[in-house]
Amino acid sequence: MRNLRPIYFSTALALVLASCGGSKAIISTPPVNIDNLPLKVTPLAENDLKRWSHLDLVKDTVPGMSVDKAYTELLKGKKSTTVVVGIVDSGVDIRHEDLKSVIWVNPKEIANNGKDDDNNGYVDDINGWNFLGDSNNEQLEMTRIVKQGPGTPDYDKAKAELDAEVQTAMQRKQFYEGLLNAAKELQEYLKKEDFTEADLKAMQTDDEALNNYKEFFLQRVFPDGTVAEFKEQVKGGIDHFADQLNYNFNVDFDGRSVVGDNPNDITDTKYGNNNVIGPNPEDAKHGTHVSGIVAQVRGNNKGGDGVANNVKIMAVRAVPNGDEYDKDIALGIRYAVDNGAKVINGSFGKYYSPHKEWVQEALKYAASKDVLVIFAAGNDSKNLDVENKYPSDSYDGAPEISNNVLIIGALAPSYSSKMVASFSNYGTKNVDIFAPGVKIYATTPNQTYEYLQGTSMASPNVAGVAALIRSYYPKLSAAQVKQIIMDSGTPLKNDIAVGEDQHKANFSTISKTGKIVNAYNALLMAEQMSK
Repeated sequence: MRNLRPIYFSTALALVLASCGGSKAIISTPPVNIDNLPLKVTPLAENDLKRWSHLDLVKDTVPGMSVDKAYTELLKGKKSTTVVVGIVDSGVDIRHEDLKSVIWVNPKEIANNGKDDDNNGYVDDINGWNFLGDSNNEQLEMTRIVKQGPGTPDYDKAKAELDAEVQTAMQRKQFYEGLLNAAKELQEYLKKEDFTEADLKAMQTDDEALNNYKEFFLQRVFPDGTVAEFKEQVKGGIDHFADQLNYNFNVDFDGRSVVGDNPNDITDTKYGNNNVIGPNPEDAKHGTHVSGIVAQVRGNNKGGDGVANNVKIMAVRAVPNGDEYDKDIALGIRYAVDNGAKVINGSFGKYYSPHKEWVQEALKYAASKDVLVIFAAGNDSKNLDVENKYPSDSYDGAPEISNNVLIIGALAPSYSSKMVASFSNYGTKNVDIFAPGVKIYATTPNQTYEYLQGTSMASPNVAGVAALIRSYYPKLSAAQVKQIIMDSGTPLKNDIAVGEDQHKANFSTISKTGKIVNAYNALLMAEQMSK
């Protein structure tokens, strides 16, 4: 999951710290003039920012999905059926006030009787299944490859990349520690725990180091932040790189030992448990946030609103703090399919996949059972037409293996050249469409809510739209819903910045569709297609 972590740190601090054929779309707003809309130059008000992904490009001048418009103009009085959405992720805090009423309950299982009542191979799987057991920290796939030694496929490439990553992580950890030390030295000199901009401006000293620290804080921390906020974010950075060195990049670490299975044997399925939150609720932040984007209760004045209003969230815990195992993902997808999910969201990914065929077979299985699977494109500013990101429905330019998979890039809340999230992967052939993924407000563990960002957040926005379509138009197939989402998106031809070098590109060229997801248009098209 390393590549698809949400982006936790503010942009400012980060700078400091380092398919098928289909019918033509019905577009509610003629696209001919959209590229001439005035640019959004003023910041969004807090209430609008919390739901910007639901706003409308024409009305609100932000690249939202027109969800609010769909509810007010298309869905009033319409009947819907409940759709189960499988969330294959880090775990879900099913006790959250804004999620507990929308959590899937297995109707065929008797809670806590120690029996597999529905004979599906999983004992007491009331709300889903935890394929990680009590494990959380894990190596990256390249680390596992290096651990196996020379002669292993991709060993040389993985070894070179791992060595570079270790060196970078060590340097960045030291840099963060230096920043934290600078804050502590200023606190000691000023004898103030939470010193202010005014305190620094009044500070007079001949100490060169302290003067350097002073200038850094005046330029980079104040006036928009506080010392406490800065230290919290820096500590988060230290923890992040320490985790990488201790677990993700450590060839001697074995996080799988507590699970009790052989991760290289797809037939070894008797493992895991029914604790879909995981051993530590905080480790379920990612999955809880993803779930909230899809389904947090609409209109209850708590936190944000989910995209879909009649869904149940099935929690499938399969993504650790590190790279997921192909086996867990393949079995997790099959579990969700076999237990009634009609949409599956996968906000995870990696760049090595020793058993990718297991996952591809699971995707084909999902297609055979009419299940739509939606994956995040990844957060490394890469062109996926050049480099494979796993899982996907196509590798190395080959034809797509099935017609039920969508790959989603991320948008920022700014209709401008910076509309595409700077971290988002892209690709004319291997990213299907873009959706909101920056500053998305949703549920986090222990009754909290946060803004997170990443293609991890864009993917569940689309999963929510897919669930909305399947809820109100249940006769449409997964392949039809995929094509509706792609065909009904809003096409744009403005120039944007994209990639690691933030080069200029036309929006129409960075995905298969050249479009952004539009729920209103999608529901119009679904209405037409269902007839």
